[in-house]
Amino acid sequence: MGLDMRPLGKPKPGLEKRFAEVFQMISTNKIPEPSFWDKLKGKKTPTKDELLKEWFDIQIDSYETIKAPRVGRDAEADLWLKERYEELDNKPMYDEFLQEHQGYYVIRLAKERDGLPCYVSFGQDENVFRGQFLADCMDLIGEELVAEAWKTKLADETLDYGQRLMQKADEIAQEKKLAYLKNQDSPPDGEPESIESKLHIVYSLAKWLVFYGKNGHGYEADY
Repeated sequence: MGLDMRPLGKPKPGLEKRFAEVFQMISTNKIPEPSFWDKLKGKKTPTKDELLKEWFDIQIDSYETIKAPRVGRDAEADLWLKERYEELDNKPMYDEFLQEHQGYYVIRLAKERDGLPCYVSFGQDENVFRGQFLADCMDLIGEELVAEAWKTKLADETLDYGQRLMQKADEIAQEKKLAYLKNQDSPPDGEPESIESKLHIVYSLAKWLVFYGKNGHGYEADY
Protein backbone atom coordinates (compact mmCIF):
# COMPACT_ATOMS: atom_id res chain seq x y z
CA MET A 1 0.00 0.00 0.00
CA GLY A 2 2.71 2.50 0.95
CA LEU A 3 2.38 5.84 2.68
CA ASP A 4 -0.28 8.45 1.95
CA MET A 5 -0.25 11.75 3.85
CA ARG A 6 -3.78 13.04 4.27
CA PRO A 7 -4.49 16.58 5.59
CA LEU A 8 -6.37 16.65 8.87
CA GLY A 9 -9.06 19.16 9.67
CA LYS A 10 -8.14 22.11 11.85
CA PRO A 11 -9.86 23.19 15.08
CA LYS A 12 -12.61 25.76 14.99
CA PRO A 13 -11.61 29.06 16.68
CA GLY A 14 -11.56 28.73 20.46
CA LEU A 15 -11.55 24.93 20.40
CA GLU A 16 -7.84 24.38 19.79
CA LYS A 17 -7.16 22.88 23.23
CA ARG A 18 -10.10 20.48 23.11
CA PHE A 19 -9.21 19.48 19.53
CA ALA A 20 -5.71 18.48 20.64
CA GLU A 21 -7.03 16.67 23.75
CA VAL A 22 -9.51 14.58 21.78
CA PHE A 23 -6.91 13.85 19.10
CA GLN A 24 -4.51 12.59 21.77
CA MET A 25 -7.16 10.32 23.28
CA ILE A 26 -8.14 8.89 19.90
CA SER A 27 -4.62 8.41 18.58
CA THR A 28 -3.32 6.72 21.75
CA ASN A 29 -6.59 4.93 22.55
CA LYS A 30 -6.26 6.21 26.13
CA ILE A 31 -9.56 7.62 27.34
CA PRO A 32 -9.41 8.82 30.97
CA GLU A 33 -12.04 7.56 33.38
CA PRO A 34 -14.32 10.18 34.98
CA SER A 35 -13.39 11.17 38.52
CA PHE A 36 -15.29 9.78 41.51
CA TRP A 37 -17.33 12.96 41.78
CA ASP A 38 -18.07 13.04 38.06
CA LYS A 39 -19.32 9.46 38.29
CA LEU A 40 -21.64 10.50 41.11
CA LYS A 41 -23.01 13.17 38.76
CA GLY A 42 -23.73 10.49 36.17
CA LYS A 43 -20.84 11.18 33.80
CA LYS A 44 -19.62 8.19 31.80
CA THR A 45 -16.45 7.41 29.89
CA PRO A 46 -17.04 8.42 26.25
CA THR A 47 -16.63 5.74 23.61
CA LYS A 48 -14.07 6.15 20.84
CA ASP A 49 -16.92 6.64 18.34
CA GLU A 50 -18.34 9.44 20.49
CA LEU A 51 -14.93 11.10 20.66
CA LEU A 52 -14.48 10.80 16.90
CA LYS A 53 -17.85 12.45 16.34
CA GLU A 54 -16.94 15.28 18.70
CA TRP A 55 -13.55 15.70 16.99
CA PHE A 56 -15.10 16.02 13.54
CA ASP A 57 -17.78 18.37 14.88
CA ILE A 58 -15.19 20.86 16.18
CA GLN A 59 -13.00 21.02 13.07
CA ILE A 60 -12.83 22.86 9.76
CA ASP A 61 -12.19 20.66 6.74
CA SER A 62 -8.98 21.05 4.75
CA TYR A 63 -11.11 21.50 1.62
CA GLU A 64 -12.24 24.84 3.02
CA THR A 65 -8.64 25.94 3.58
CA ILE A 66 -7.65 25.20 -0.02
CA LYS A 67 -10.80 27.07 -1.12
CA ALA A 68 -12.29 24.21 -3.09
CA PRO A 69 -15.69 25.14 -4.55
CA ARG A 70 -18.60 23.06 -3.27
CA VAL A 71 -21.61 21.69 -5.14
CA GLY A 72 -24.77 23.43 -4.00
CA ARG A 73 -22.86 26.44 -2.70
CA ASP A 74 -20.56 27.65 -5.49
CA ALA A 75 -21.57 28.27 -9.10
CA GLU A 76 -18.32 26.94 -10.54
CA ALA A 77 -18.77 23.63 -8.71
CA ASP A 78 -22.35 23.36 -9.99
CA LEU A 79 -21.12 24.03 -13.53
CA TRP A 80 -18.39 21.39 -13.15
CA LEU A 81 -21.00 18.85 -12.02
CA LYS A 82 -23.28 19.74 -14.93
CA GLU A 83 -20.40 19.11 -17.35
CA ARG A 84 -19.69 15.73 -15.74
CA TYR A 85 -23.38 14.87 -16.05
CA GLU A 86 -23.38 15.64 -19.77
CA GLU A 87 -20.47 13.22 -20.25
CA LEU A 88 -22.44 10.27 -18.83
CA ASP A 89 -23.68 7.62 -21.26
CA ASN A 90 -26.55 6.46 -19.07
CA LYS A 91 -27.89 9.59 -17.42
CA PRO A 92 -30.09 9.41 -14.32
CA MET A 93 -32.52 12.25 -13.64
CA TYR A 94 -30.39 15.36 -13.12
CA ASP A 95 -32.13 16.24 -9.85
CA GLU A 96 -31.15 12.83 -8.49
CA PHE A 97 -27.57 13.23 -9.74
CA LEU A 98 -27.37 16.69 -8.15
CA GLN A 99 -28.77 15.46 -4.86
CA GLU A 100 -26.27 12.59 -4.80
CA HIS A 101 -23.36 15.04 -5.16
CA GLN A 102 -24.72 17.79 -2.91
CA GLY A 103 -21.91 19.17 -0.75
CA TYR A 104 -19.15 17.61 -2.87
CA TYR A 105 -15.89 19.59 -2.88
CA VAL A 106 -14.30 19.95 -6.32
CA ILE A 107 -10.68 19.81 -5.19
CA ARG A 108 -9.18 20.18 -8.66
CA LEU A 109 -10.72 23.67 -8.83
CA ALA A 110 -9.23 24.75 -5.48
CA LYS A 111 -7.76 28.26 -5.39
CA GLU A 112 -4.86 27.47 -3.01
CA ARG A 113 -2.64 25.41 -5.29
CA ASP A 114 0.11 24.84 -2.69
CA GLY A 115 -2.29 22.44 -0.99
CA LEU A 116 -2.48 20.26 -4.12
CA PRO A 117 0.67 18.16 -4.63
CA CYS A 118 1.82 16.80 -7.99
CA TYR A 119 2.64 13.51 -6.24
CA VAL A 120 -0.77 11.97 -5.56
CA SER A 121 -1.87 8.37 -5.06
CA PHE A 122 -4.23 6.78 -7.53
CA GLY A 123 -7.75 6.82 -6.12
CA GLN A 124 -6.97 9.41 -3.42
CA ASP A 125 -8.16 13.01 -3.15
CA GLU A 126 -6.07 15.49 -5.08
CA ASN A 127 -4.75 17.09 -1.88
CA VAL A 128 -3.35 13.83 -0.45
CA PHE A 129 0.44 13.57 -0.80
CA ARG A 130 1.90 10.22 -1.85
CA GLY A 131 4.49 10.07 0.91
CA GLN A 132 5.85 6.75 -0.29
CA PHE A 133 7.87 8.66 -2.90
CA LEU A 134 9.98 10.01 -0.05
CA ALA A 135 11.36 6.53 0.64
CA ASP A 136 13.40 6.86 -2.56
CA CYS A 137 15.08 9.99 -1.19
CA MET A 138 16.79 8.39 1.80
CA ASP A 139 20.25 8.58 0.24
CA LEU A 140 19.66 12.29 -0.40
CA ILE A 141 18.28 13.57 2.92
CA GLY A 142 18.95 10.74 5.38
CA GLU A 143 16.90 8.06 7.09
CA GLU A 144 15.77 10.22 10.02
CA LEU A 145 14.07 12.90 7.92
CA VAL A 146 12.44 10.28 5.71
CA ALA A 147 11.14 8.16 8.61
CA GLU A 148 9.41 11.17 10.18
CA ALA A 149 6.85 11.21 7.38
CA TRP A 150 5.37 7.96 8.74
CA LYS A 151 4.14 9.69 11.91
CA THR A 152 0.79 11.49 12.08
CA LYS A 153 1.25 15.11 13.19
CA LEU A 154 -0.80 18.09 14.29
CA ALA A 155 -0.20 21.53 12.80
CA ASP A 156 2.84 22.71 14.81
CA GLU A 157 4.78 19.51 14.16
CA THR A 158 3.71 19.53 10.51
CA LEU A 159 5.03 23.05 10.00
CA ASP A 160 8.29 22.26 11.82
CA TYR A 161 8.83 19.13 9.73
CA GLY A 162 8.15 21.02 6.52
CA GLN A 163 10.58 23.78 7.44
CA ARG A 164 13.34 21.29 8.24
CA LEU A 165 12.78 19.47 4.95
CA MET A 166 12.87 22.81 3.13
CA GLN A 167 16.13 23.79 4.81
CA LYS A 168 17.70 20.47 3.83
CA ALA A 169 16.46 20.79 0.26
CA ASP A 170 17.81 24.35 0.01
CA GLU A 171 21.24 23.21 1.19
CA ILE A 172 21.36 20.47 -1.43
CA ALA A 173 20.00 22.74 -4.16
CA GLN A 174 22.64 25.36 -3.46
CA GLU A 175 25.43 22.78 -3.50
CA LYS A 176 24.21 21.09 -6.71
CA LYS A 177 23.01 24.28 -8.44
CA LEU A 178 19.44 23.02 -8.60
CA ALA A 179 17.59 25.93 -6.96
CA TYR A 180 15.19 26.18 -9.93
CA LEU A 181 13.48 22.99 -8.73
CA LYS A 182 12.02 24.80 -5.73
CA ASN A 183 9.51 26.66 -7.87
CA GLN A 184 8.89 23.97 -10.48
CA ASP A 185 5.36 22.56 -10.25
CA SER A 186 5.75 19.40 -12.30
CA PRO A 187 8.31 16.59 -11.85
CA PRO A 188 11.54 17.15 -13.79
CA ASP A 189 12.35 15.13 -16.90
CA GLY A 190 14.81 12.31 -16.48
CA GLU A 191 15.20 9.14 -14.50
CA PRO A 192 13.31 8.71 -11.17
CA GLU A 193 16.66 7.83 -9.55
CA SER A 194 18.24 11.17 -10.50
CA ILE A 195 19.08 13.76 -7.87
CA GLU A 196 16.79 16.21 -9.68
CA SER A 197 13.79 13.89 -9.31
CA LYS A 198 14.49 13.15 -5.66
CA LEU A 199 15.10 16.77 -4.74
CA HIS A 200 11.87 17.80 -6.43
CA ILE A 201 9.97 15.28 -4.29
CA VAL A 202 11.53 16.74 -1.14
CA TYR A 203 10.74 20.30 -2.19
CA SER A 204 7.17 19.38 -3.08
CA LEU A 205 6.54 17.68 0.25
CA ALA A 206 8.18 20.53 2.18
CA LYS A 207 5.92 23.11 0.49
CA TRP A 208 2.86 20.94 1.10
CA LEU A 209 3.69 20.52 4.79
CA VAL A 210 4.44 24.22 5.30
CA PHE A 211 1.17 25.21 3.61
CA TYR A 212 -0.99 22.99 5.79
CA GLY A 213 1.02 23.58 8.96
CA LYS A 214 0.83 27.37 8.60
CA ASN A 215 -2.91 27.12 8.02
CA GLY A 216 -3.53 25.10 11.18
CA HIS A 217 -3.71 21.60 9.69
CA GLY A 218 -1.77 18.49 10.55
CA TYR A 219 -1.75 15.30 8.53
CA GLU A 220 -2.59 11.63 8.96
CA ALA A 221 0.10 9.13 7.98
CA ASP A 222 -1.92 6.35 6.35
CA TYR A 223 -0.01 3.18 5.45
